[in-house]
Amino acid sequence: MAKPNLTPLEDALDHLLSEAPVVAQIETVALADSLGRVLAENHYVPADVPPADNSAVDGYALRKQDLHGDRPIPVSARIPAGEAPKPLEPGTAARIFTGSEIPEGADSVVMQERIEVTDGGILVQATVDEGQNIRRRGQDLTRGDLALAKGTTVRPNEMGLLASMGAARVAVLTRLKVAILSTGDELVEPGMPLGPGQIYNSNRFTLMGLLAEAGCEVVLCETLRDKREATRETLLRAAESADLIITSGGVSVGEEDHVRAVLEESGGLSLWKMAIKPGKPVAFGAIGGTPVLGLPGNPGSVLVTFLVVGMPYIRKRQGRNPKALSGERIPADFTISSASVRREFVRARKETRGSDPVVAAFPNQSSGMLSSACWADGLAVVPENTTVSPGDLLTYYSFAELLS
Repeated sequence: MAKPNLTPLEDALDHLLSEAPVVAQIETVALADSLGRVLAENHYVPADVPPADNSAVDGYALRKQDLHGDRPIPVSARIPAGEAPKPLEPGTAARIFTGSEIPEGADSVVMQERIEVTDGGILVQATVDEGQNIRRRGQDLTRGDLALAKGTTVRPNEMGLLASMGAARVAVLTRLKVAILSTGDELVEPGMPLGPGQIYNSNRFTLMGLLAEAGCEVVLCETLRDKREATRETLLRAAESADLIITSGGVSVGEEDHVRAVLEESGGLSLWKMAIKPGKPVAFGAIGGTPVLGLPGNPGSVLVTFLVVGMPYIRKRQGRNPKALSGERIPADFTISSASVRREFVRARKETRGSDPVVAAFPNQSSGMLSSACWADGLAVVPENTTVSPGDLLTYYSFAELLS
């Protein structure tokens, strides 16, 4: 059981998703620019695809009943792709190519590898079945059918399908606009010299990359200094241009953790402290009408909480059709001897022992380490109040699936 002041992950996600309005703005983009975007409307098939019966192979179109033993069949026509054929003359065959329209009167196509060409015509050296090697009209798409639903994320596959229906431009939801605010007087931007007690701001770049992978638009990146009023002013300014504010750090219980305090003072803090490891001090609220997702400050915690908590929220805001994560059940190749009341997300990767897959964990799971995330390919889930021994089955999610 989670401690009373820790919110179980499922309850936290239910709350987050109930407070995740879909972006309302729509824009029309060229099909070539639609990759990764979310369709804002249903797409129905305007015409059959393919528009007519066509050949699946290079060969000869003919009518099966015209085959008579070893008697050659004369070739009466040649049908290149892109030309409308004339009806097939009875008792003859037509040279045909992949994608060429089937002439009226033909009921089969024999691939050229099964044909012997003679002076008197062609000899078919294979059994022929009616309809063989013919792609029927509407076989891929039938006019009026729903081809792609609103909320579909456009991949190369969907780009090709839209092109096959003649769509040159598509209506998509505008990108979710996100502000990234890092907290801490100790933070220095990469490229600058470090002074005593200073560290480089790695969280900003981790979040920039994650948000780019998630199809968001970053509209603001700033560092919040450890002052209450400065924190409040920057949050309010970010709220004017962003659909979502993501902060790193400043949500724990220290005297310099001002993000949580500002949200509390504004009456906008609705979630704090989750029963996950790493990442207990996750906060969710709003300021100036804009949602704020407050992530912990440790780099490992930022990655894990964004993937586990932030991505489901962002997917809902983006209007993407829901798709449950499947993960894999894989035997563990590590040990956890001390059970935690929090659900643990272990930075891990799939490996092979003999011929069998296992999930291996990075030896040091400190939330301050990013090297573990670079070694890992995903997260292994250790349920609450559970120890792990080698061979125990665990659910493993790849980073690719968590970001999909």
